[in-house]
Amino acid sequence: MIPIAEKEIPYRAPKPQKVEQVATISDLLDRSQGLVLTDYRGLTVADKADLTRRLRDVNAEYHVVKNTLFRRAYGERGEDPATLLEGPTAIVFALEDPVGPSKTLLAFIKEKRKGVVKGGLVDGKLFDTEGVTRLSELPSKDQLIGQVVGAIQGPLSGLVFSLQGVLGNFVRTVQAIHDQKAEGAAPAGAE
Repeated sequence: MIPIAEKEIPYRAPKPQKVEQVATISDLLDRSQGLVLTDYRGLTVADKADLTRRLRDVNAEYHVVKNTLFRRAYGERGEDPATLLEGPTAIVFALEDPVGPSKTLLAFIKEKRKGVVKGGLVDGKLFDTEGVTRLSELPSKDQLIGQVVGAIQGPLSGLVFSLQGVLGNFVRTVQAIHDQKAEGAAPAGAE
């Protein structure tokens, strides 16, 4: 048997570009309300630029990322996205509402017939492709707020009108009593 000498592997500091990329991804993760991970194979540079422009219109960003750097930046933020990080990956970072960007992305993929949705992450929960599709079918945050305000406003305006009617009747009744007393007091005082 030939003895094998143990060799110490020297420590190498990470490259500054990679440290910067991890910091950029981490910042985007901190600002994002949700993510959609895609396989961008088949997209031309023009397609990617078009998708990026469309996503900016719905307050989202689209970035090609290295899987290992994304894993480092993601850390322990929620469910492990390792199953989604196979092959080339580009990520839609939804900076506000995750519904709009997912709708935009799926419409783009359907229109161009290029690219594939791998899955998504919202509030640390992992979604498969079908989950992202269902997310895109939801009303946007603004639409939901409008619906809630409308649902609250209807009964409140009815209550306001009812109270105005009751208060109006009360004021007219008090005014009538006042007028009656004033008429009854005027002749007695005139004598």
